[in-house]
Amino acid sequence: MDCVTILARAVGSTGREAAEEAIVPIDLIWEYVTSLNLLEALTFMSFGAVCLFYGWRIFKMLVVISFALLGLIMGITISDKISGESTRLLGGLIGLGVMAALSVPLIRWAVCILGAVAGGILTSGIWYACGLNERYIWAGAVIGMVAGGMISFIIFKIAIMLFSSVGGSALMVVGTLAVMCNEHVGREELVKVLVLNHNWFLPVALIVPAVVGIILQNKFIKGSRDWSV
Repeated sequence: MDCVTILARAVGSTGREAAEEAIVPIDLIWEYVTSLNLLEALTFMSFGAVCLFYGWRIFKMLVVISFALLGLIMGITISDKISGESTRLLGGLIGLGVMAALSVPLIRWAVCILGAVAGGILTSGIWYACGLNERYIWAGAVIGMVAGGMISFIIFKIAIMLFSSVGGSALMVVGTLAVMCNEHVGREELVKVLVLNHNWFLPVALIVPAVVGIILQNKFIKGSRDWSV
């Protein structure tokens, strides 16, 4: 089945069908946002701002952290399947160390992979914002991953700006929403309505800062003569 056919089916789905086939875990995202305390939310916002505007300066560290977390998840998952919960910690630590170590000599490949993932996140967000059938959201993600991966392999700096801006924007969005939901701010009901009832809200909240970050990082890189990849 080609992407054109998938898009046609997605557009032709009724609102009721789309609701029945919802696969985007909005409820889980909302639960995670509301579980953050004020300090954690401010930490997310601070680190997200650094990634968003200065990811090009610390991209190597971001790559290592990203792949270390991936290795941690993979290690825990494999340990659960092989020997149960008793070795989850050990398996997670082994996975963390292996993936972090591999990401250093393969830094360029790792950056391109992260750039492709960031492209997939952006296009799947656009798919969700347009209210298309969520059962086919993977098609939107694949388009973005292919485009992001191709651009990343052609122009390495774009991959750095893309994944660091998207990652930083995500952290800032989560932190900002958590602050707004804090009892001292008292905007939880408004945020809840926007997140749960309006498909466009989260994608727009993610994409707009990411685009701003890419533009600013591009200017910063051009103005920094001593920076190189």
